[in-house]
Amino acid sequence: MKKMKAPSPNGSAKQRDEKRILLCILAGVMMSVNLRTFVHTGGLLPGGFAGLTILFQNISRTFLHFEIPYGPIYILMNLFPILMSFRKIGKKFTIYSCITIVTVAFLTDFLPLYKITSDILLISVFGGIVNGLAVSVCLSARATSGGTDFIAIYISEKFGVDAWNYILIFNVCVLTVNGFLFGWDKALYSIIFQYVSTQVIDICNKHYKKNTLFIVTDHPKEITEVINRLTMHGATEMRVTGTYEDTPRSMIYSVIDTEEIKLVTQQIKEVDPAAFVNVMRTDQIYGRFYMRPND
Repeated sequence: MKKMKAPSPNGSAKQRDEKRILLCILAGVMMSVNLRTFVHTGGLLPGGFAGLTILFQNISRTFLHFEIPYGPIYILMNLFPILMSFRKIGKKFTIYSCITIVTVAFLTDFLPLYKITSDILLISVFGGIVNGLAVSVCLSARATSGGTDFIAIYISEKFGVDAWNYILIFNVCVLTVNGFLFGWDKALYSIIFQYVSTQVIDICNKHYKKNTLFIVTDHPKEITEVINRLTMHGATEMRVTGTYEDTPRSMIYSVIDTEEIKLVTQQIKEVDPAAFVNVMRTDQIYGRFYMRPND
């Protein structure tokens, strides 16, 4: 059996903070560019409060004949979710999220408009991909782009479920209002945009996904120590029999976060290179399960 190695530290706290800030700014830039290219060219509504802000702009422009800026409305609508996040989710998490929100609010009013393509289907698909990637970059920094993302993360942490598809329902309601007021063509294409964006986020964001581990090993104690040390989760040991050689073995059962799978399996191989590891996707769990809190 090889000697177990401790995981290498992921840089200093200052380096991690600097990386998070850069990722939040990058996400804000991506969202702003997407709004001024794909979204504006296609006349689409993105998801969340960004789409709600554009809906208010469209209503003001069409019925009040008055142009309202994007930034102030976007920040105003985010005030309550920011306060909720600061109290319920995490202080640093909220501060980093505000970096993205301010970046989007500022750049969207000042970046020039640019038409990449006039094909509305291409706009819907690739605009949705860019939007989903931008949100995923922000989530990788343990932050969010604001608005309904705050709500989705709060629901995910409180109830232990993946809430992004529920946010799609809110977005459809906004699109329904837009369809009644301004026509259904752009509203229906916006649904494609938002669906693509939601699926990209679902693929890229692993923070609230879970996996079940079944590990057949001759070193159960060492492996359960690895799982507990790396993930703060417990494990269950079962005595089993290998039918090929009719030998007694141990099987370890545990549920961990998907983003921890790679590190945990690497450490298991360090402890027992002959271990047989089966990783299964877990959709729902009930009972006590440790969720790493946001800072």
